[in-house]
Amino acid sequence: MQEGIHPDYREVVFYDHAADFKFLTRSTVRTDQTIEHNGQTYPMITVPISSASHPFFTGKNMFVDSTGQVEKFQRRFKNWKGAKKA
Repeated sequence: MQEGIHPDYREVVFYDHAADFKFLTRSTVRTDQTIEHNGQTYPMITVPISSASHPFFTGKNMFVDSTGQVEKFQRRFKNWKGAKKA
C-alpha cells in the first residue's frame, strides 16, 4: 500500500436517535462528532434509520398495497399473448 493516499480506517459508532441504538464498527467516514461508548470515546455518525427502527426488521409496520398496483398490473396484462395459461 502506498503511504498517504488511503483514508483513515478506524472504529466508529453509528447512532440511531429514533431507537436510541448504537453500534460500533469500522469505517473511513469522517465526522467531527464524538460519543462515549463502552468507556471509550469514538467518532460518531448519526443515522436516520437502522435495523432497530426499520419496519422490516421490527415487524411494526407491514406493506399494504393501498393503491391497488397489483390488481392494476393484472388487469393490464391479463390478455397479453406471452402469458402462460394455467
